[in-house]
This record gives sequence, structure tokens and C-alpha cells, in this order.
Amino acid sequence: MDLQTRKLNLITYLAQIKDEIFFDKLENYILKREVERNPDLKPFTVEELINRIEKSELDFENGNFKSQDDLEKISANW
Repeated sequence: MDLQTRKLNLITYLAQIKDEIFFDKLENYILKREVERNPDLKPFTVEELINRIEKSELDFENGNFKSQDDLEKISANW
């Protein structure tokens, strides 16, 4: 069985899990492994997320953003 098929099978299995405790354990294991492989990664705190939201809202209110069309034009030149 190739890797792509195994991934799809795992996704199907995960989508059918109804035991929240088991799912939490599995999720925590995966996240822990990801942090071990990339020690520079760390989740945002609630305060950091709120600050980012507030900054984004201010940027939008002040017109400091790019539209989808702008981004597509910029990326066309990459």
C-alpha cells in the first residue's frame, strides 16, 4: 500500500473517531512530536492571538491590506 493511500485511510479513520478522550490523546501525541521535531515552534497564547486579531482589525480599518486581485497580480511576477 502506498503512502498516499495510507494517509487517506488514516484520515477516514480519524473522521470516524467518536471517543473524545482517545482523540485528545492522539492529538496531543501528534502535537508533542511536532514540537520535538521543530523546537522553535510553539503555540500562540490566547493573549497573542487576541493582539494579532486587534492589529489585523486596525490594519483593515486603516486600509492597510491587499485585495485578492492585488495578491494575484503580485504573485504572477514570482
